[in-house]
Amino acid sequence: MKSILFVLAVISSQLTYAQNTFRAIIKDEKSKEVLIGASAHVPALNIGASSDSSGIVEIKNIPNGNYQIKFSYIGYKDFQKTFSFPLSNPEETFAIDLEPSGTELGEVVIQTTRSSRSIRDIPTRVEAITLEELNEKNSMKPADIRMLLNESTGIATQQISAVSGTANIRIQGLDGRYT
Repeated sequence: MKSILFVLAVISSQLTYAQNTFRAIIKDEKSKEVLIGASAHVPALNIGASSDSSGIVEIKNIPNGNYQIKFSYIGYKDFQKTFSFPLSNPEETFAIDLEPSGTELGEVVIQTTRSSRSIRDIPTRVEAITLEELNEKNSMKPADIRMLLNESTGIATQQISAVSGTANIRIQGLDGRYT
């Protein structure tokens, strides 16, 4: 009986040992807006969490003792503060204000343009239909793009209705629904 009580005492002490939870709300120092996705990290324990949509971050299972918690967010200076666990008020939510860093992030520009690369330098096969060909075919049979496409390599047209004259266009053997 005494050994069972001893084992239960050891187990309960282990369970209460790692039951500290840290909660904080992370905001911008100037505007006081919450920072969604800001991170809090306890380097000594290698545990951490990110703030949710309301700016609240919660780190669970922190053992008793003094631990430094590092708060960070892109475009803001890192902030570190030491907390002593167990906290005097375990339900307290700490307010952490991060200061914007003086440096700006580099600008990312994504653009696309028509390039003047030579067709022979492009790794995939390219068929070019010149303006002269378009004008020539248009004068022969206007509104019939099938005639023009049939002469291009890798493109096949297949008439699917004799009444309406509609056709499927197949590129490199793929069915018309993929074109």
